[in-house]
Amino acid sequence: MNRRTAALTLALSGLLASGCVPLIVGGVATGVLVADDRRTTGTVVDDQNIELRLSNEISTKFGKVSNANATSYNRVVLITGEATTEQVRAGIEALVRAHPNVRHVQNEMQIAGPSSLTARSNDSFITGRVKARLVDNQARGKDPRVQANHVKVVTEASVVYLMGLVTAAEADQAAEIARTTSGVARVVRVFELIKRPPVEPAAAPPK
Repeated sequence: MNRRTAALTLALSGLLASGCVPLIVGGVATGVLVADDRRTTGTVVDDQNIELRLSNEISTKFGKVSNANATSYNRVVLITGEATTEQVRAGIEALVRAHPNVRHVQNEMQIAGPSSLTARSNDSFITGRVKARLVDNQARGKDPRVQANHVKVVTEASVVYLMGLVTAAEADQAAEIARTTSGVARVVRVFELIKRPPVEPAAAPPK
């Protein structure tokens, strides 16, 4: 976890030096976005608790033989990173599946040694680029106007994973934005598709 934080810090330092600062990098807000999350407040809290608990449990049980990251969105957990053996990979997946609040697990871990600080820094840069392009697309009002804060971006070994509650059109647009972003080797969709966006509540009439 410390090395991953160091990678993110290094990436942010590079972005600041270059004058290119995305609004969100790896889930850390560096600007202001209105949080109109499609998840319920309770689910957002559940996702945070799932990630915290799994991070601690994976580090305790598999920290010496893996570099695993568990990302939860709407209680769907994406596992990325590296495991030294197939047995370790399976063990981490079993641990995640045993969590009572997890609905589904997508295990994308690779059998390999831990990635380097340089590789993790590059992944943070890629995440920042994808998020910045999603924000730019939203600002330009391009249909179907996928909202940047409706898409969770996770990057591992230059592979971009996209999570969120989106329509099919929004999923296609987000995937195309990620696919055409510099440095991206491949895009994997971990979206949950919805038929239509939730209806925004009507504004209260002025008093």
